[in-house]
Amino acid sequence: MSTYPDLNLYIDGHWRKTAGDLPVLNPATEDEIGRLPHAERSDLDDALEAAGKGFRVWSKTPPVERANVLLRAAALMRERQEEIATAITAEHGKPLPQARLEVIRGCEFFEWDAGETTRTYGRVIPSAPGVRYIVHHQPIGTVLGLSPWNFPMSQPCRKVAGAIASGCSLILKAAEETPAGALHIAKALHDAGLPPGVLNLVFGTPSEISDYLIRQDRVRLVAFTGSTAVGRRLTTLASQNMTPVLMELGGHAPVIVCEDTDVETAAVSGAVRKMRNAGQVCTSPTRFFVHESIFDRYLDVFIRRAAETIVGNGVDAGVEMGPLANERRPPALADFVEDAVAKGARLMTGGNRMGDRGYFFEPTVLANVPDDARVMQEEPFGPLAVVNPVASLDEGIRNANAVPFGLAAYGYTNRADYADRLVEELEAGNVSINTLEASLPETPFGGVKHSGFGREGGTEGLHNYMIVKNVSHSFAIA
Repeated sequence: MSTYPDLNLYIDGHWRKTAGDLPVLNPATEDEIGRLPHAERSDLDDALEAAGKGFRVWSKTPPVERANVLLRAAALMRERQEEIATAITAEHGKPLPQARLEVIRGCEFFEWDAGETTRTYGRVIPSAPGVRYIVHHQPIGTVLGLSPWNFPMSQPCRKVAGAIASGCSLILKAAEETPAGALHIAKALHDAGLPPGVLNLVFGTPSEISDYLIRQDRVRLVAFTGSTAVGRRLTTLASQNMTPVLMELGGHAPVIVCEDTDVETAAVSGAVRKMRNAGQVCTSPTRFFVHESIFDRYLDVFIRRAAETIVGNGVDAGVEMGPLANERRPPALADFVEDAVAKGARLMTGGNRMGDRGYFFEPTVLANVPDDARVMQEEPFGPLAVVNPVASLDEGIRNANAVPFGLAAYGYTNRADYADRLVEELEAGNVSINTLEASLPETPFGGVKHSGFGREGGTEGLHNYMIVKNVSHSFAIA
């Protein structure tokens, strides 16, 4: 099994160590597995300068050449899948098979955006004789990308691929808890022939890095994935420079289970997906609103499958769910459970930290949770599901929309009229019927309400990284 990589900054095409460093811990064992360099102000200035030079080169590079670099990098990451996945499991804790799939998902983002590189079409607007109106799409400039810890590979891949495919340069500040995925992305692009300065990778104190870089005029877009609270603060900071932002923020996904659905299938799929990545997914199904006529059967199956989840170290065979990401998460989950039970909820299974080493938490199911419980309004971001009965589809949709978030929403039904209402009335950027898949490279992904704005992926995925320039050309000399 591969060892954890040596961690460095990547600036202007070179790997760089710094004086300060931070420990990287394995959340399954709490052992230190690496030391992460801490970017100083001079490193950030160097990254800004390098990104400016990189943009001047990369924005003039033909789209097909940009696509070829992305495809070569994706091929290298596929070849290095086992090495990358092993590192991700060590730093994040997710089961190794899930880490392998995440590596492939990151490669798919590169491959999709490589194709989109050559399809950022403009248009010619009909006009009077002697005049031509042309719409151009051009790269916006240097992007500051801020990626989270819950998907160490696919999340930074999404931002890197979008920026590079568009012809932008990028300063990526990846998560300090899980740096290996971003490091491997930089290695693959370096080996694929990406010009110096087009991608720069830094780590350090998040608020110090974001506050300094966002204030710089040379940063033309802030692309962030993370909590709504942090996204709101970064958006406010960016607004002082009129810097555009791409915000993929928190969710609190509802699942509406209608009376006509296959109870066993819906319940098993819901319990399995809820525990994926230990529930640390912004689109994780959390609030299950089940028609009262099938509620008891659904709850029984859901509880049984959740309780059967095999929890352990992600490197062990058969493990379905690893630890939470850091020491803050188990107490936070326990607080959600305690609050809900105190307000009348039924604790059906789980609710406790597991063991005395590692950040493990039991798969947890709460039922009949009142609306004033914190977990009904706040995303738990862990292996905690709420299963509540509803008397009708109207009530289910009303409850689903009763939070300020709107990233993903799900429904189970075989009725066309129910499906149509779910699509039309659920307030979410991503609505899925009879599936809990919310994000693919070829589909646009993003939220509404407090879950952010802008889209990544799909044909819409490069739009945020580009400006629209209208050209009016008169052929008559006045």
